[in-house]
Amino acid sequence: MYLKELSELNGVSGNESKVRDFILKKIKEKVDKYWIDKMGNLIVFKKGNGKGKVVLDAHMDEVGFMITKINDDGTFSFMPVGGVDPRVVIGKKVLINDRISAVIGFKAIHLQKEDYLKTPKFSDLKIDAGFKSKEEASKNVSVGDYVSFTTKYKQIGNFATGKAFDDRGGCSILLDLILNDVKSDYDLYFAFVVQEETGLRGAAVVSEQIKPDFAIALECTTAGDNPELGKEHWATHLGDGPALTFLHSGYVIDRKLFEALVSTAKENNIPFQYKRRTAGGTDAARYARSVYGVPAAVVSIPSRYIHSPLSVINLDDYHNTYKLVKIFLEKSPITK
Repeated sequence: MYLKELSELNGVSGNESKVRDFILKKIKEKVDKYWIDKMGNLIVFKKGNGKGKVVLDAHMDEVGFMITKINDDGTFSFMPVGGVDPRVVIGKKVLINDRISAVIGFKAIHLQKEDYLKTPKFSDLKIDAGFKSKEEASKNVSVGDYVSFTTKYKQIGNFATGKAFDDRGGCSILLDLILNDVKSDYDLYFAFVVQEETGLRGAAVVSEQIKPDFAIALECTTAGDNPELGKEHWATHLGDGPALTFLHSGYVIDRKLFEALVSTAKENNIPFQYKRRTAGGTDAARYARSVYGVPAAVVSIPSRYIHSPLSVINLDDYHNTYKLVKIFLEKSPITK
């Protein structure tokens, strides 16, 4: 498992090179072929017995920010890259261009009147790196520079906390499958893709190159089992196993694939759960909407506080997600 190393790398959408380089270094001696396409996707090929072509997809990018303006007082205006709630970023440490430490600031509580009752907009927030003027700040930072969270990975009992589990969790599972030399009758294409968080862009390019018979997106998905929410609002629950999606935004999951994954879990006594809310989307929708109409499924690790500076997963869920996908590939139940 490489979740620690992967999650601590910074790779906001469009800037995934460090994540890609780490993965490539680990796998290049273990596979039949690999290449990096013009979009920046890393595609890794492992030959099977010709039963079909299968894409296993995980996106390398994470949500973050980009500098949009250098202000007269030396602070920076910024905007999110991907879906980030401004309420979860106030007061958080960030890193500009992987080298300049800063903090996301908002008006102090004792200077507010009714502001504290409102959700701030990103235009209300500023990034403060300690520069005293626009001139000083401009010597170190440029408009368009990337900004990442700085959270370090930590294990606490059977739980792990850190940033970017969406989707370094999926990337780590693909690495585990490759490095543990998973055997399959399928020809396997492990696609470590870019820019999922900004429109499922990388997966579209993969589909065009490979024209697979089907695809499986390995994801990290929202849990929703927060203390303040009733069970009727839960999407998934930490500790109940990998989440199998039957429907999400923009796509009804291929029924044949969905039922094959459910059967694999049941036959092998692997705990699993259904993702019970349909909000959000994954690369599965992009494969399905490609010109080839690729059938696709989603297997996810549940995570609390997703798309925030710190997420939480249950490590049993991680290992059971790996086990489910590995056995599915070994059994190769779907024909062309």
